[in-house]
Amino acid sequence: MMIEILSAAASAVQSPGSPAEIWAHIVADFSNIGSAAALSAFVQVLMIDVLLAGDNAIVVGALAAGLPEAQRKRVILIGIIAALVLRIGFALVVSQLMQIVGLILAGGLLLLWVSWKMWRELHHGGESAGSPEMSGDEHSGLKPAKSFAGAAWAVAVADVSMSLDNVLAVAGAARDHPGILIIGLLLSVAMMGVAANVIAKYIERYRWIAYFGLIVILYVAVKMIYEGVVDHQVGILTLL
Repeated sequence: MMIEILSAAASAVQSPGSPAEIWAHIVADFSNIGSAAALSAFVQVLMIDVLLAGDNAIVVGALAAGLPEAQRKRVILIGIIAALVLRIGFALVVSQLMQIVGLILAGGLLLLWVSWKMWRELHHGGESAGSPEMSGDEHSGLKPAKSFAGAAWAVAVADVSMSLDNVLAVAGAARDHPGILIIGLLLSVAMMGVAANVIAKYIERYRWIAYFGLIVILYVAVKMIYEGVVDHQVGILTLL
């Protein structure tokens, strides 16, 4: 499965994606990690992964907060597993999709909306029930679902949105650095599966992390919108 994820991510540069080529992309980018462009791309990817993994955990915990303990734990587990699967699934196709004229622009506009939504949550997040399993979800401002089915559905919808946001943002930040893109997508999956709750706790404690991540996502959104208009391969000006 890991090799399949790497192979799909490597297709961002339209290469066959054999393990040797994948490794070559990673070595090429990280051997030049001291360059301004590569280092900037890696920092952007890392902050995007940290912020969106923590945000995903907070949303899942908040939506499940109103359920009995057994159902709450089940919904949170479903939410984390679904987020993992969706991130892998979107990673398998996002590189191909970003070669389609107009979709980089659409992805940038989507991330712009994500930035606005995060800004609103940072400034107007209210109190909610919160779940003992997740840290920081008591300040999410989200209303918990009233039934297991309602919570599962709300978590599924949130997972689809946030997983797509995560993969698009990583792909947009590291589009010119396929090795960093590959590592970024793997880090996204790893952070969501292993450390999402820990990340959520630190984001709640150190709010500057959330603001810095928000700035990064906003920058990537603006960059994608610009490239989606003027890029000579996938920009909408190529249609004119």
